[in-house]
Amino acid sequence: MTDTPPRHRPKLRLPVEWLGILPFVLFALLFLILPTMKIVLGAFQSPEGSFTLQNLIDLNTDSIRSAYWTSIKLSLITALLGCAVGFAMAAAVVFGGLPKGIRGPLLTFSGVASNFAGVPLAFAFIATLGPAGLVTLWLKTEFGINLRAMGFNLLSFWGLVVTYLFFQIPLMILIIIPALDGLKREWREAAEVLGATATQYWRMVAFPILFPSLLGTFALLFANSFGAVATAFALTGPQLNIVPIKLFAQIRGDVLGNPNLGYALAFGMIVITGLANVTYIVLRTRSERWLK
Repeated sequence: MTDTPPRHRPKLRLPVEWLGILPFVLFALLFLILPTMKIVLGAFQSPEGSFTLQNLIDLNTDSIRSAYWTSIKLSLITALLGCAVGFAMAAAVVFGGLPKGIRGPLLTFSGVASNFAGVPLAFAFIATLGPAGLVTLWLKTEFGINLRAMGFNLLSFWGLVVTYLFFQIPLMILIIIPALDGLKREWREAAEVLGATATQYWRMVAFPILFPSLLGTFALLFANSFGAVATAFALTGPQLNIVPIKLFAQIRGDVLGNPNLGYALAFGMIVITGLANVTYIVLRTRSERWLK
């Protein structure tokens, strides 16, 4: 009878390689996942805690419908203008023959400006284009141009559009430049060999390839604008009826007396921005597949 060596149980190894993302997981859990779950559950609860759809039904009021429509219109306009101006600037840097030294400072500024929002951005625009702003007074004293008399008011819907473009355009530049860099030179050379003009190349080759990326970036800019609250509230206060400001007023308890209605309001924002972000991810993935 031979003695068999004792079996050693395999030691439990801790996944050390996963420890690096542990802070991210905790941050996402505490500040994104759990609050989102609370909002979703609260949107379908009554003040007594029972299940109800009344909160979603109560969103169908003139004030809330107007807030959603104003927010959607604001997001569409700023996303469209941000995409158009940002694409033109990015194309000028990549294909326009500008000095190479311009690209680095432009990308650096875009990285800073795309995250410059909230109260500092609102104060900067008030000090520049407000009723007593630097540029406003300079145009009036030097050229006799009265922006207020011409109908421009920074503390209004279109003033908010101008302010939002400060971070929408740089975000577009940061996202679209890698896509423009992915356009292979061989494609343009092949089009020229076949007799295509520059317009035909962009219309038949470049834009069809870039279209998913452009549409995805538009969706991202829409979501970025739709969820902004600090800049809008600091600039216009509660006088502009958009969803983030109405929700902010609900959190402070200034307007609505039903907290669960506020959850339903936030749930609607989550649905809209979630759809926009999913659209961006899908189209971005499709664009990257083409550009490889």
